[in-house]
Formats: sequence, C-alpha cells, structure tokens
Amino acid sequence: MLVRITKDFPVIHSVIGLVGNLLFFVGSILFFKVFDAFYTLAVWLFVIGSLCMLIGSIGEVTRKFVAIEDGEITL
Repeated sequence: MLVRITKDFPVIHSVIGLVGNLLFFVGSILFFKVFDAFYTLAVWLFVIGSLCMLIGSIGEVTRKFVAIEDGEITL
C-alpha cells in the first residue's frame, strides 16, 4: 500500500514533510516565555510536526527504493 501511495502521489510525502516543518517551527516559537499561555498548543504542534516530518521522510525513502527497484535510478 505504501509503495502504491508513493507511486500514485509522488509529491505527497514532500507536502506532508513541509507541513510538518511549518508546525514544528510554529510550535518552537510558542515555547518562548512570552507565549506561556500556549504551552500545551506548542507541545502538540511540536509533536505533530515531528510526526509529519517522519512520515515525509519515510515516504521519500520508500519512493527512492521503488525507483531503484523499477530501474528508474541507479546507485
């Protein structure tokens, strides 16, 4: 299933990774002392952003392995 998703939607993992980077960045800013009231939101943005970046990386690696197996790229 993961292979099919990476083939059918080649940029989806990049978009998910980019969203993760944005959430991670915003969450990091919310950790500043000025934004103490948003601490819980900062933690959740940080965690969700990290998860999105992980999913994006897994998709990218899977896409490259599939391309190598299909003979589209060589090592």
